[in-house]
Amino acid sequence: MSRIKEKFIKVLEYIEANLDRDLDVHQLCQFAHLSKYHFHRQCSAYFGMPVASLVRLLRLKRAGYQLAFRHEMKIIDIALNAGFDSHEAFSRAFKKHFCSSPSNFRKSPDWNLWHRKYDPILLLRQKSKRMGSVPAVEITSIEETLIAVHQHRGDPRKLGMSIKRFIDWRRENNLPPSASKTFNLLYNDPNLVGADEYQLDIGCAIDSPVKENAFDVVTKRIPAGDCAVLRHIGSDDTLGLLVNYLYATWLPESTYQLRDFPIFLERVCFFPEVAECDAITDIYLPITK
Repeated sequence: MSRIKEKFIKVLEYIEANLDRDLDVHQLCQFAHLSKYHFHRQCSAYFGMPVASLVRLLRLKRAGYQLAFRHEMKIIDIALNAGFDSHEAFSRAFKKHFCSSPSNFRKSPDWNLWHRKYDPILLLRQKSKRMGSVPAVEITSIEETLIAVHQHRGDPRKLGMSIKRFIDWRRENNLPPSASKTFNLLYNDPNLVGADEYQLDIGCAIDSPVKENAFDVVTKRIPAGDCAVLRHIGSDDTLGLLVNYLYATWLPESTYQLRDFPIFLERVCFFPEVAECDAITDIYLPITK
C-alpha cells in the first residue's frame, strides 16, 4: 500500500474517532501533513467524495444505527450528535442520503439503500487495509455457555432487520450488553456463498433456556473446549482479514485441528456505543489437539 493511501486510511480513522468534534479542513490537513491546495483533490481521489461529504456520511451512518437500534435516544439528540443544529436540518440531510425521514427509518430501515451509500468506504477499507503485525493468538479453554440467539438466514444486507428483532427481545427480557455477553456465530463467509445461503446467529449469554416468544429467539449452546482467540480492534469492514488469517495462516502452522463448531465472535464493545475504530471483537476458533 502506498504511503499516501496509508495516510488517507489514517485520516478516515481519525475522522471516525472524532465525529463528535468540529472537524475543519485546516485541522485535517495538519493531521495528514498535506497542503490544503492538494488535500481536497487527493481526498476526493481516494474516497470518491469531498472530505466534507465523507464526514457527513460517517455521521449519518452512525445516526442510522442509533435510529434503528437505540430507540431510547431521541431524534433531536441523534441530530445534535451528528453535528446538526436542528431536527429540521438533520431530517433534510438524512432524507437526501437515505430517501427516508429519520422517523420513518426508525420504524422501517431500508438497509439495502443504507449499504449502497456506505459501499465506497467499505471498499476502500477492504482494498487498502493490510495485515501489518498480527496480534498474538492465544489458546484458551472455555466453559459451556448457554446463549439465546436469533438465527439470521439469507441476504447479509438484511442483517439489520435481524439485529433489531434480537435487540427488541433483549430489551423485553432485560438483558443489555452490560449484563449479558454478546456473541455472533459465523456459519459461512458472505463472500463465498450466495445471499440466500448466508447464515449467522446473533446471541447473548443467558442463565436459563429461552421461553417461546414472538421474536424467533431460541436457545443454543457454545460447547466447552479449547479455542484460538484473536482480538480485532476496529471496523467490521476489516474483521474478515483476521478470520482468514486464523484459517489460512495460523491453523496450518499450528498443531491443532478444528472442532465441529463454527467460528464465533464475542462483541466486547461495539459501534455505535464506541467509534468504529475503537470497536473490540474477540474471534474464537474452536480447536482440538
